[in-house]
Amino acid sequence: MAEQFLTLMADLDDASQELMSGWYNTLKEVGFTGTQTPGLPYHISLATFPLEKEQEAVTLMQKVAAEFAPVSVHISHIGMFAGGKVLFGAPDMSPELTALHEACAKETVQQYPWTPHATILIDEPETVCDALRVLVKSFYPFVGKISRLHLCAFWPKREIASVELTGQR
Repeated sequence: MAEQFLTLMADLDDASQELMSGWYNTLKEVGFTGTQTPGLPYHISLATFPLEKEQEAVTLMQKVAAEFAPVSVHISHIGMFAGGKVLFGAPDMSPELTALHEACAKETVQQYPWTPHATILIDEPETVCDALRVLVKSFYPFVGKISRLHLCAFWPKREIASVELTGQR
């Protein structure tokens, strides 16, 4: 399948990666694997771009990363999207997270409302519902940080660039 779009993601810090990997490992131990893209760090997608906007997306990512300091996020709940195929951890909305999203998405035309989330498992609805019963036993809220921005093309996944948040905002 040929690449179809670019996604600008806000990667969670190493401690958050470790914690969320523990949740996923708990699911794997009882047989869930999912169809999510392997090798991606846990992240919150901020914006999508058409493939022909790759250089503009890289420039925007670098500009935003130089403007924003790491952003605290309170991953307070788990959820499922309509249709039941995606199980995720989700942050509470905050002015900082909203500002980061708006800075990244201002040059795109979102065709749907933004729902910040960090995907844990993608599978068929029955499987995701079963996985939720397992995850709810090990899930607990935590405060993590968005520490870098990351741009990829999809399908298949192609890593384009990653940059640390180093600004003051």
